[in-house]
Amino acid sequence: MSTGRLLIFSGPSGVGKDTLLDLWMARNPRLKRVCAATTRTPRTGEREGVDYFFLSREEFERLIAEGRFLEHAEYAGNYYGTPIEPMEALLAEGLVAVLKIETQGALQVMEKRPEAVSIFILPPSLEVLRERIVGRGTEDPAALQRRLVEAENEIALSERYQFQIVNDDLETALADLEDILERS
Repeated sequence: MSTGRLLIFSGPSGVGKDTLLDLWMARNPRLKRVCAATTRTPRTGEREGVDYFFLSREEFERLIAEGRFLEHAEYAGNYYGTPIEPMEALLAEGLVAVLKIETQGALQVMEKRPEAVSIFILPPSLEVLRERIVGRGTEDPAALQRRLVEAENEIALSERYQFQIVNDDLETALADLEDILERS
């Protein structure tokens, strides 16, 4: 039996998950992000074993067949998944293993690991989310519309999570995250 805690961390694209998680992890050394695996090509600056474990499709499918993923999904033609071994190693060390995953994977984990603490990060409104995504300057109008539709679908699933936090103010959201970790 592991002594650590498993934490599921989700929210729509543009809600500020990475910013919140990076700040929270800097303040709480017990929090460790579980490195996910993917079959997609690394983006500029991404590092093997830090951002993702970059695998061939064949290797990923072999690991699926061997039951070595806690969860996995195919998205936009690529596989993404959470390898069990690195997660279990963090839990065995008594750490908080953080899974930053999308809702499809999160629901799989909730079913397999009901003791996991699940947190969904919400935007103050869909309009604020739209402004944040537009502010990135990385999306064409069609991609922006797809992200917003996906965000609405993900937000509709937020009630399946134990906790929902509105990311309107970073300090308030961080305090809420720490409070959830202490209480659960």
